[in-house]
Amino acid sequence: MRLKIRITGLIQGVGFRPFVYRLAEEIGLNGYVLNDTTGVLIEVEEQKEKLNEFLIRIEKEKPPISKIYSLQHSFLEEVGFKGFEIRKSEETGDKRASVLPDITICEECLNEVTNPKDRRFIYPFTNCTNCGPRFTIIQSLPYDRKNTSMKVFKMCPDCEKEYNLSTDRRFHAQPDACHICGPWISLYDSEGKLLCEKNDALEKVTNLIRKGYIIALKGMGGYHLICDATNEEVVNRLRKRKHREEKPMAVMFPDLDAIKKDTYINVLEERAVQSIEKPIVIVRKRGSTSLAVSISPDNTTVGVFLPYTPLHHMILKKLKKPVVATSANITDEPIAKDEADAFERLSKIADYFLSHNRDIVRRCDDSVVRITAERQVPIRRSRGFAPVPVVMPFKFNKPVLALGPYMNNTVAVGIDDKVFISQHIGDLDTPLAIEFYEETIKDFLKLFDIRPGVVVSDMHPGYYSTKYGEKHFKDKLFKVQHHFAHILSCMIENDVPEDAEVIGFAFDGTGYGIDKTIWGSEVLTASYKGFKRMFHLRPFRLIGGDKAVKEPCRTAFSLLFESFGDNVMDMDFIPLTQQERSFFLNMIKKNINSPVTTSMGRLFDGISSIIGLRHKTSYHAQAAIMLEQCAIRSQERDSYPFIIENDIIDYRPLIREVVKDLKSEKPKETIAKKFHNTIIEIIINISEFLRKETGISTVALSGGVFQNTILLENAFNKLKDKGFIPLIHQLVPPNDGGISLGQVIAAHFHNCYNKQI
Repeated sequence: MRLKIRITGLIQGVGFRPFVYRLAEEIGLNGYVLNDTTGVLIEVEEQKEKLNEFLIRIEKEKPPISKIYSLQHSFLEEVGFKGFEIRKSEETGDKRASVLPDITICEECLNEVTNPKDRRFIYPFTNCTNCGPRFTIIQSLPYDRKNTSMKVFKMCPDCEKEYNLSTDRRFHAQPDACHICGPWISLYDSEGKLLCEKNDALEKVTNLIRKGYIIALKGMGGYHLICDATNEEVVNRLRKRKHREEKPMAVMFPDLDAIKKDTYINVLEERAVQSIEKPIVIVRKRGSTSLAVSISPDNTTVGVFLPYTPLHHMILKKLKKPVVATSANITDEPIAKDEADAFERLSKIADYFLSHNRDIVRRCDDSVVRITAERQVPIRRSRGFAPVPVVMPFKFNKPVLALGPYMNNTVAVGIDDKVFISQHIGDLDTPLAIEFYEETIKDFLKLFDIRPGVVVSDMHPGYYSTKYGEKHFKDKLFKVQHHFAHILSCMIENDVPEDAEVIGFAFDGTGYGIDKTIWGSEVLTASYKGFKRMFHLRPFRLIGGDKAVKEPCRTAFSLLFESFGDNVMDMDFIPLTQQERSFFLNMIKKNINSPVTTSMGRLFDGISSIIGLRHKTSYHAQAAIMLEQCAIRSQERDSYPFIIENDIIDYRPLIREVVKDLKSEKPKETIAKKFHNTIIEIIINISEFLRKETGISTVALSGGVFQNTILLENAFNKLKDKGFIPLIHQLVPPNDGGISLGQVIAAHFHNCYNKQI
């Protein structure tokens, strides 16, 4: 197995490459290390256990003077390195990596903040060249103080001395500040009345959290809504005010030991939690957890993370308990980033506001990851990761702008040999989300100083992102099929060669097909130049169109109709009145607002409803998540029957057996697990057939359905056991957050082989 590590922003001349060489030799790895224009690139090969050891030790044992702004890693197939070497540095390429992500507070700064004798004791904006805000304060390049939101704060003599002293770790630290000359915090009530400032505000807000109040806290890239995570009453109150009925909320813990008391966390999850990016990591809850049940109701997992700013550290240190730290917004809106916006949108949610006077130039939500198949799979790529580039094995002929999809939107730009992906924007279904989307596009074009030669959008005519492209870039616009973009993003981040082909499984909820129907269970054979649709689910109808997404009982009825015909009227598995059944049946038969789909995501929803788990949802993919949570509790190994004929995956035998198991009162957990096993068997069965037909043995797994850890982990392992090379996401999310990367890749190869866009 090969481990590829790209470290961004590492300063040169600190003995990092010799350190890597010695560590690789000690562990017994083959490969190389080199400097390039983005930082350091390392590739090593050996057994998985040794690669994990190398990954963990490289962060723990690096030279003290070295600094890592970002570490991207992925596990790939071996290429056959012999020995280990320090390769000659690569000097080519534009050094655009100067746009760095926001960085968690370093140990040196944390020691100063907690040292009563230090001049920065309990100063919430302490930073140095090793840490602090970057992406969220920079207004334009180059990254100089005058081009950041820190320009309004004139450094005091002590800070200026540090800034100009080449031997000081604050030498040219652009956000450098202290109590005397820098930003400060202020505490307000919900009506905007100033209560206190600075140290008094810190002391007061800690007591307010302890007493059960909800605080809107301004951080690096926006506001958090914070409350005591062990207080059931206040967590429920937050849910009610935020209109977030059941979707799990993230919890920030004081330290790793506190996380271990409430969760089961393995060594790779520990690495992720403590990494330089400090993402939210999804881990299993303990049965004896002190956390309020309503943080992640009906869920065996919880998203945990550690403090990443001095302010968060100080509050958690004083509290000595975990807090809910969720995005400060009304559900489906972007997070608030400035005072006027926060007071307008959050005054009915938060009891108090802890703000500060350092402007946030661009909002940036927390990143979310999950360890699956011993790999770090992103769920949301944002703070700490954006805008670190994905480096290409080629150069773009002209700058590319990718407009992304509708859900989990990100945008991206392709320049030189790099793709810069934006922070998480979210679903484009509210005016504020659309405003944020347009703001981000203009911001990226200005920040990287480009005029795109090619612009890419999804094919769906109803997506706002597509309409935006048609309105503003009509002459340059190139449209890419949704599921092809999914597979392309998975291919490029796994170093698939330019002339290679893959078998691609793109399983998600919605994607516009080339036949103008709603796809979502696509099995493709694909290269960078194009794709062929090989298999998909037997089509069924979405009763009420988009309503079926929020009401899985509609999909359940449709699946039962496909499997049992008019007998569906006599089935009582889903709570529908006879009038509703007649109405739905009429809609299907007369094709009234019931578009055809082949969506795998909707199949998961429908099964969830049929077995009685979720008939209506309060957040995206809730029914499918509940189905996964149910299956986790079963050790069942059997699967249901299915038929693959011509290009159709026929689920009807599966549905009939599910109904049979329900009638014989089999446990829901057993049925849920058998369903998961069936989808895995479908993947293996089709992969083996296509390998025999085409000779392709590389299989790419992408799409939001592959956020399901049972499905992804077991499909990955079984494919490996069968001699396939399975590819999964490790740099961008498998959900639609990774689509923009695939769009950029499609545009490049289209432009290479078809000169006219």
